[in-house]
Amino acid sequence: MENGTIQQAVIDLSKEKWQWMAEQDVDLLEPLFHEQSMFVHMGGSWGKQQELDIIRSGGIHYKQADIHDVVVNIIGDTAVLLNRITLLAVVGGNEVTNPFMVTEVYVQKSSHWQLASLSFTKLLT
Repeated sequence: MENGTIQQAVIDLSKEKWQWMAEQDVDLLEPLFHEQSMFVHMGGSWGKQQELDIIRSGGIHYKQADIHDVVVNIIGDTAVLLNRITLLAVVGGNEVTNPFMVTEVYVQKSSHWQLASLSFTKLLT
């Protein structure tokens, strides 16, 4: 696969992930999230199982991610993706909208990509 094709595959996978998060589909997210994955939010950081539990319970409901810009760099078997998004979410029962730069790190395992890290950085604009 050439680099542009790989980049598009990772972008498409990221978009699917946002949809699965909105649908709270932990059955699709579970194999996507690497066993050692880490998640960084405004309220803390944790690993795979806690993120899945939070999504399953609705502790954070990622209702809609409007993606404005996407950049992806492929470094060997690692893909680093930056999404500038506006996220509509329900957190602790309150609906909130925030602008974020989201850093996603994917690692290639066999022939498929797994999410190793997802970090939200709130933007001031």
